Parts: sequence; C-alpha cells; structure tokens
Amino acid sequence: MVSVIVIDDDKDIVRLFSELLEENGINVIGKGYNGKDAISLFKENKPDACLIDIMMPNGNGFYAIKAIKKIDPTAKIIAVTADMNSLTQEKSNKLSIPIIYKPFNIENVIFTIMH
Repeated sequence: MVSVIVIDDDKDIVRLFSELLEENGINVIGKGYNGKDAISLFKENKPDACLIDIMMPNGNGFYAIKAIKKIDPTAKIIAVTADMNSLTQEKSNKLSIPIIYKPFNIENVIFTIMH
C-alpha cells in the first residue's frame, strides 16, 4: 500500500484529502499544517509521497520541499495549491515537482501519486 503525508494549513483540506485518499486505498501516515510539520513528518515516516500546500505560515511549501529534497533527493513530492501565479509554476518546474491545483480532482491526485 502506498503511503503519503498530507500537509496544508487548512485543517478541513487535510481531513478531506486524507479521507478521499484512504477511501482509494492510499495510506495517510502523517498530517501536518505547515512547512515545519512537513519536514518532521517526512523524517519520521519516510512516506512514498508527500502532498504539500504551497501557501502556508511557519515555513511555506517551497521551504519544506527544498528541505525534504536535501534529506532525500528522490522524495516524491506533489505541490497542492490554489495559487495560479506563474512564479509558483516556475519554482515548481525548477524543483521538478508536479502541481495539483485546488479545487482538486481526486482521480488526478491518485494518478499523480501512483505514477
């Protein structure tokens, strides 16, 4: 079973994401609400994939993504954001991570996690 951590400063998004993933056979092994949570949950759990929101307090998504990539350059990270700014797209392209835009389609999320 594929394992993931879900990181978003909106607790409702974390809950919804987690429920939808679990219903589709993906094991949510960690939930966090800021960039610092993402880094510590990654270190503790070594998930198969990380779903990380970009716009968060206490260490934004890019801060967390860069820190996780330093720990494990092969970590599978998927950015989740409502920010359609071209700068966000450029940064994610530089880091070679896919972006899923909110509101998200769960089938698209699952496909991205599995491939």
